[in-house]
Amino acid sequence: MHRAKRCGARTRAGKPCQSPAMSNGRCRMHGGRSPGAPKGNRNAFKHGRYSADAIERRRGISTLLAAMKDTTRQIIE
Repeated sequence: MHRAKRCGARTRAGKPCQSPAMSNGRCRMHGGRSPGAPKGNRNAFKHGRYSADAIERRRGISTLLAAMKDTTRQIIE
């Protein structure tokens, strides 16, 4: 344990911290930089009725229905 890499963050006294470092290079008290939000953010993933695919599909169907109604009107007239 005494050979482990040291944290090195500045303490309140202005001296480097002597606690053993974790894989991110800082000790458990000083932590270092946060890695940030997870990649891909699954919390914001939309599914179901309001997903982009579903909206696009509904718009396509609406366009087809409008074309069918227009064609029907032309046949009847």
